This record gives sequence, structure tokens and C-alpha cells, in this order.
Amino acid sequence: EDEAGPSAAAAAAARREELREERLRRFRELHMKRNEARKLNYQEVVEEDKRLKLPANWEAKKARLEWQLKVEEKKKECAARGEDYERVKLLEVSAEDAERWEKKKKKKNPDLGFSDYASAQLRQYQRLTRQIKPDLEQYEKLKEQYGEALYPTSDSLLHGTHVPSREGVDRMVADLEKQIEKRDRYSRRRPYNDDADIDYINERNAKFNKKAERFYGKYTAEIKQNLERGTAV
Repeated sequence: EDEAGPSAAAAAAARREELREERLRRFRELHMKRNEARKLNYQEVVEEDKRLKLPANWEAKKARLEWQLKVEEKKKECAARGEDYERVKLLEVSAEDAERWEKKKKKKNPDLGFSDYASAQLRQYQRLTRQIKPDLEQYEKLKEQYGEALYPTSDSLLHGTHVPSREGVDRMVADLEKQIEKRDRYSRRRPYNDDADIDYINERNAKFNKKAERFYGKYTAEIKQNLERGTAV
């Protein structure tokens, strides 16, 4: 019995030591998991702060830049093989995709016609700005020449400080001449003529009579004159 007592006490002490080691191991694991979670949370906060500081359309810009890089690589590959990139691109496009892109293009820029002068002016401005091709080489030269003065502020004096190039003036004149020529070809609505004969009962009938006169007027001119003179048989 005396020998059994010390052995039981030793076993109990060993058991308590095992439990203590198990608890310490679990505590160390929980401590490591907490530190790892804290580190991941900090990284996520930093990434979220970066995303919030980016422009609203950053994802779209990033996707477009990646697409442009792929296009440039494809062009280089086609040039190395001596192939036409536009032809290769069209060969890879299915009929369904082409039809879907065409519908999307029409939906994106629909021609709504004339609604008011403000919208017509905006469309004209957008059409003209899309045609502008900036001279990047000249822009870089101006940056080197003027430095910060190229970007004026409210205190900058701009009048008389810039002289446009001869090429720029020629481009402006050519563009204005194109606009004038296009404006001359534009068919304006004809004003109402108070002295014209009223041979219609409503607007729809007036349009029909104009069409009839345009197609058959040369055949019925003599009959109309006889009816007006009262000499028709």
C-alpha cells in the first residue's frame, strides 16, 4: 500500500503536467491565430484604403489597358508573320459577336434627332472634339520650354503670351471650311408662304399635294391652267 500511494501520486502529477502542456500548446496556437488574423485584417484595411483612393472607374480603365496591351502584342505577332492584323481580327470574330457589337454601338450612340438647341450644340461639340488629333511632340516641347507656366492659374496672364503655329492655323481654317461647306448642304425647313394657293384641308393633305405636284405636276399643269381660266372642256 505504501508503494502504491507514491506511484498513484506520481501518475496524477504526470497527468496534470500533460494537461498543462496541452493547455499551453492550445494557448500558443490561439495566440498565433490571433496574430495572423490581426495581420490579415491590417492588410485588408490597407488594400481597402488603396481601393477607396483610386478613381471611380479604375477597374474599367485597368481592363481597357490590359486589353490594349493584348492588342499591341497581337499586332506585333501579326507583323512578325507578315499578316494583316485587321484581317486576322475579323477572322476571329463570329457572326453573333459582330451582330451583338453592332447593336451595342447603335444603342450607345443613338441618333435622337433634334430635341433642342442645347443638345444639338453639345452633339456638335462632342463630334468636333472627337476629330481633334493632338500633337504630342509639340506638347512635350512646350512643357520643356514653359515648365509650370504651361498650366495657368487664376493669377496667370494669358493674353498675348501664346502664338499658334502655322500648321495649327491651317488645321483650324480647314476645319472651319468643312463646317461651312456642310452647313451650306444642310436642307433647312422652308418658311410658310402666305401668298401660296391653299389647295389642302390639313397638314397631311398639304404634304400629299406637294408629292403629287412633284411627280405629276408637269402632266397636269395645262389642265390646272384651263380650270383656272374656265376654258376646260
